[in-house]
Amino acid sequence: MNYLVGGDVDAVVIGAGQAGLSAAYHLRRVGLEPDRDFVVLDHSPRPGGAWQFRWPSLTYGRVHGMHALPGMELTGADDSRPSSEVIGGYFARYEERFGLRVHRPVDVTAVREGAGGRLLVESSEGTYATRALVSATGTWDRPFWPRYPGQETFRGWQLHTAGYPGPAAFAGRRVVVVGGGASGTQHLMEIAEVAAETTWVTRREPVWREGPFGEAEGRAAVALVEERVRRGLPPQSVVGVTGLPLNEATRRARERGVLDRLPMFDRITPTGVVWDAGPSSAGRTLDADVILWATGFRAAIDHLAPLRLREPGGGIRLDGTRAARDERVHLVGYGPSASTIGANRAGRSAARDIARLLDGDRDRAPGRDGDRDPGRDRDGDREAAAV
Repeated sequence: MNYLVGGDVDAVVIGAGQAGLSAAYHLRRVGLEPDRDFVVLDHSPRPGGAWQFRWPSLTYGRVHGMHALPGMELTGADDSRPSSEVIGGYFARYEERFGLRVHRPVDVTAVREGAGGRLLVESSEGTYATRALVSATGTWDRPFWPRYPGQETFRGWQLHTAGYPGPAAFAGRRVVVVGGGASGTQHLMEIAEVAAETTWVTRREPVWREGPFGEAEGRAAVALVEERVRRGLPPQSVVGVTGLPLNEATRRARERGVLDRLPMFDRITPTGVVWDAGPSSAGRTLDADVILWATGFRAAIDHLAPLRLREPGGGIRLDGTRAARDERVHLVGYGPSASTIGANRAGRSAARDIARLLDGDRDRAPGRDGDRDPGRDRDGDREAAAV
């Protein structure tokens, strides 16, 4: 397959996870053609976004809240298969069905100001001069590793969720799991089945959520994340503000003591961890063979640094999906759109705004005639609404 490599385009989409594919789909619905009017650049080796890197024990049946991409449902999936295989295959079929012509593997190193109001997207396959940009790079490439005194002296194995290989690797070992999110509890529960000993530590007391988590609760959670983004603060994950679900599996684990939590330790030694203070744990030491950091991820937006989009609070302030400091730049899958359903909606919003921006550019400086058909956008609205 021959790809457009470098040159002038109307839009560049960076990332082909849920948010990036949604944006690409909706750019097609407003009449832009892949590899003529826009390109999709993805640094992963194959389709699937971050899902392709998930651990094998995370089967599709254990995935929570996976929403279909716009225009094509995921049907007939085997709940017992690894989610990486199921969703990776689904994304591959989606790219083929809609002819999105994703370029991979392509690394984007920087986005800079160019001439004539264009942005320069510097990548491993060349430089694109674009009128608009969709950054859909997610968080998987920026695992967050907290730093604690003595960390470099630990003689055991330290790893992050991003490199979690599944429970079998921990058989017979003494494991400390750090982190109070969904990944931490999932890892802990399955490691406890094979490990010699497990210990769970978190900075804050876990908040457990009982009962259904419906649309109203989801909107409230997204609103909390959105408020931080409006203020230019680094976003929290949507999951991080919803609490941990109390279901049959977590109830059983609590009854067995697997989810008995200790406060965060103060330092790390060559053979384990130590609590120097605290009303219930001062002076406590714990031997460990493994420290698993289930401490989350940060937004992968370093490529945008030359544009100086960050606010004093450290985040990028958004108006919808547009960067407040540059209307040409859209962030999808960032902050309130980090969930799969949020990513779908953000992709649609970004594509509509980009279409308006391009129409305005053509009105101000007539050039190559566009051939977008407004009727296609209406069709896309109906199709997306049905998903």
